Amino acid sequence: MFKRTAMLLATFSVLAGPASAEPKTNMLHQWAVGSDAEAIAKLGDMFTAAGGKWEQTSIAGHTANTLAKLRANVVAGDAPPAVQLKGPEIAEWNATGMTASLDELAAKEGWDKVVAPELLPVMKPAGHWVAVPMNIHRINWIWGSTKAMKAAGISELPKTWAEFNAACDKAVAAKLTCIAHFSQDWADATTFEVVLYGQDPDLFRKALVKGDADAMRSPGMAKAFEQYRTMVSKYMDGAIASRDYAGTINIFAKGDAVFMIMGDWQVGVMTKAGMKQGDDYVCAQAPTDWSKPGYILNSDSVVFFKQKDPDYVAGQTLLASLIMSPNFQTVFNKAKGSIPARLDIDLADFNPCQQMAKKDLQASISGGTLVRSMAHNMTVLQKYRGAMLEVITQFTNDPKITPKQAADQLADAVEAQN
Repeated sequence: MFKRTAMLLATFSVLAGPASAEPKTNMLHQWAVGSDAEAIAKLGDMFTAAGGKWEQTSIAGHTANTLAKLRANVVAGDAPPAVQLKGPEIAEWNATGMTASLDELAAKEGWDKVVAPELLPVMKPAGHWVAVPMNIHRINWIWGSTKAMKAAGISELPKTWAEFNAACDKAVAAKLTCIAHFSQDWADATTFEVVLYGQDPDLFRKALVKGDADAMRSPGMAKAFEQYRTMVSKYMDGAIASRDYAGTINIFAKGDAVFMIMGDWQVGVMTKAGMKQGDDYVCAQAPTDWSKPGYILNSDSVVFFKQKDPDYVAGQTLLASLIMSPNFQTVFNKAKGSIPARLDIDLADFNPCQQMAKKDLQASISGGTLVRSMAHNMTVLQKYRGAMLEVITQFTNDPKITPKQAADQLADAVEAQN
């Protein structure tokens, strides 16, 4: 650690300008609670250990809350030095000319050679580094409670949606909740996009990546809503609208629910809850009807905004270098449940689910099945994403809306944003 600190200080002194500059930062992010907050605290500890002054501004809740805070700061002439942003929001802010270039540091440390190639266009929206990836999350996971699976007579995690429905019928017969769920817009959209992807990845790309309204009105989209309706009406319980994430983890941990569909931050959450992979839960790729490894990708990243204060400029160099270091990528992702954005890191001592994630990521790249997540803000701009999430959650909570109506409403909501 001391050797790494010395190297970082030497790097920042070369790249950051005046020798008198003292690196500091104030990172704006939304990891306010739980294992997410613990993971980001590790970055603060590393920044402090490397000689920097760490400050953070955490905005709990929705991505939109962070974006609102960022806009308010920018309007006030006080753009934060570092902000947790991802997907299209990076390109949108880069287009304003307010982001800081990291090209010199990236060249010195060889980022282009080690970062997953699918992330390069996101971090370099106009061909220049303005953001650094902290991780790669996989969205399309199914998690099984070993206790509940045994009670329901389910021997393995389902591979197709037909197998999933059959397993859920067993769970219901055993008087168990099949799917642990909580109806918040991002959670509803997570489950729905996993269904759509598992049925038709090409339609997923057209509708949720490209935002094609005609694709949203298609019979394939109605079919995805039909499967999702079955899941909500038959396999979830009636308390989803009033439950939070912690309550959902609790019913899963107790063995009162058999499955949960959620991204791999589940690893961090369940570890914190004292659950062990293999003993208390098992993991697998969420069901697909096309029998290939697939991957819905999400990535947390930090964007840097131009600063006049040389201390903040120095802090940006130090923070970016720390985030991209093998040490941080290892420590942070072990705690978060994701895998490193650097592909040169050995995952031998990571959780088996994380090891599976890296293997399936590489297979999905080779097989052409890798997509980015709409639900987690990696495809369309927030105004389109927000409109889609609202429709999906209305469908979740209103049984009178038919699958065909939901597909049309999805397209209408997106077109209304143009």
